[in-house]
Formats: sequence, C-alpha cells, structure tokens
Amino acid sequence: MPNNCLTFPKVCKRSDGKYYIDFKLNSKRYRLFSGRLIASSLYPNSYPEKKRMTLTTKLAKEVYEYVISNNYSLTKPISKIKLFDKLIDSKLSEPLSDSYHKMLYQLSRLMRSELKSKGNISSTFIESIPLQYKNNTSYNTIRRHLNVLVNYIHNRGFPIELSKSKSRKQQEVLHCPINNIRELLLKIKNYNENLYVCCLLTYGCLLRPHHEIRNLKWMDFNEDLTYIKLSGKRVKSRRIRIVPVPKYIREILVKRDLDFNIFSNDIEPYTKGYFSLLWRRFKRLNPDIGTGVTIYSFRHSGAIDIFKRTGSITKLQKAMGHSSINVSLTYLRGLEVPELREEDMPEL
Repeated sequence: MPNNCLTFPKVCKRSDGKYYIDFKLNSKRYRLFSGRLIASSLYPNSYPEKKRMTLTTKLAKEVYEYVISNNYSLTKPISKIKLFDKLIDSKLSEPLSDSYHKMLYQLSRLMRSELKSKGNISSTFIESIPLQYKNNTSYNTIRRHLNVLVNYIHNRGFPIELSKSKSRKQQEVLHCPINNIRELLLKIKNYNENLYVCCLLTYGCLLRPHHEIRNLKWMDFNEDLTYIKLSGKRVKSRRIRIVPVPKYIREILVKRDLDFNIFSNDIEPYTKGYFSLLWRRFKRLNPDIGTGVTIYSFRHSGAIDIFKRTGSITKLQKAMGHSSINVSLTYLRGLEVPELREEDMPEL
C-alpha cells in the first residue's frame, strides 16, 4: 500500500461490548477506542451501550477528516516556534560555560523574536546581527556564535537557511612587553596587594590572570608552595598544567584554608571582572604606564625572559601552557624578540 493511503475507519465491536474503529493508514493498522490521538473529546465506551455505536460512527468520521487534513498523519505537526524552543533548550542544556551560555541565550532570543513576528528566520536577518559590530573581533565572535545555533537547529530539522557571511580579517592584538618590571610591580604593590600578587603570578608562572589566577585556591598549590597544579577543565589548552612557583612569589604567599580562594579568602572567588577593574583604576592613577600595557603584558614579558634565557621554543610552549608548538610560534611573533644579532649580519 503506497504512502498517503487511508481506508475509511470501520466500526467494530468486541465481545465485551466495547466499540472501536479499525483502519489502515500508510500500510499500518490502527484500532482506536477514543478520540485521544486526535485531541477529540469523544470516548464512546464511556456512554451507555445503546449510544456507543452512534458515537463510534461519529468518531470514525472525525478521525478520517483529521487524517486527510493533517497530511495523512495522526501526529499533529509541531509548530515552528515550539520546535525552535525545543531545539534551543536542548542546545542550552549542554555543559556550556556561563558566558557562552549567556551569549547563545541572548542570540536565540533575537532569533525567536524574528520567528514570532515574521514566521521564519531568514539568512538576511541572521547576517544582519553581526553587522551591528564595527570591531572585527566582535563581528567574528557574534557571527561564530550565531552559526553554532543556526547549524544546530538546521541539522535537527528546523527550516532555516544557512548563513553565507564571511569572517572578517582581525587585526592581531599585541600586548606591549614591560621594560622595567620591578619598578612597575612596586607601584602596583603600593596600590593594591591582590593586584600585585596577580601580576606576579602572571609574570612568574605565566598563568592567565582573569581565569586561571583569579580562581586559584590554596589546594592548587603543593605543600611547600613550589608548584601549582590545575586540572584540564581550568586551563585553555584543556590539559593538566603544572607550573613551578619562583621563590620571589613563594616569599609573599601566606597559606590559608585549602578550600579558600587565595584572593578573596573565601570559598568563592571574586567576579570575572575583578582584576580588570583594579587595573583600570590603577592606570588612571598612573597614566605614564602607557595604553598598550595590560595585565597580560606581564605574561608576555615573562615569555620573553624565558625565550631569551633558554632559546627553546619547547620550553616556552610548556611555560605558556600552549596546546602545540605552532601556537607558541604564532604567539612569539608579538614578543619583540630579535631573531638576528649584529654578529649574525654580513661582514665586509
């Protein structure tokens, strides 16, 4: 029997007096005792026996008309908005970081609003969202997150056009190395002790300040504070990272409760923007530092020092916590390390 084929429902009676309808839909046989599948309130067998035949006949007609009008299916197709919500909820239920979850949620609300008002989400609309951002990095970030959502729901049956927008070339941001580390650290120490410790760890251990350092607990250090060990979930490379702690950092650390964050002296760390805010306030008081110097400049300066002393890209890779040497080679382009010395140049 071919698809879109339906036999008219036949009214039948069981030996116990119960009535039902019997029919075939697309080669599959159905027996229905009520109108529940088509959201009908007809339940013939709940009536006295003399009325059941009439009501079952009425049910047969309702079922036939429903199947014909519903494209030969007993299943009511889910609306676009309900399918969209279901798929987005599924995506957002994945183990995502708080910031990533927030970004995807905000973008999904824009898409939902467009779907609700227009009845569809066009590729033109999707491509218009990143255009609000003049900065190429922001443009590419929003475009990438949108494509994650669009591809996810498209691959799961939602009718949506894939975006054809291209990424923009980003200008590489190179953090300025610091010429006089000791002098700057002394200024920071006089301003705020936590910011001072953060900058020291960024320089001396080459950890990333806003996530890896801000979330440090005393349990991340070994007994004599000579090493820091971070699980793969807490570092960018997703690999376990063990870094030595230089003596000049150990001398200022005072170990407390193992469960405590080393800056907040509590279970919970400070918020994500804690060190950024401190650094902005510090720079307002010290404008001579220069606009190009950031907390990350301490990490870059530490990398320069390691590479100058060792000349080893492998050691630099391990110190920086990069996933591959290729990442370190790319990173090294902005470290302002001279590749040629005067004695390497041609002689007369």
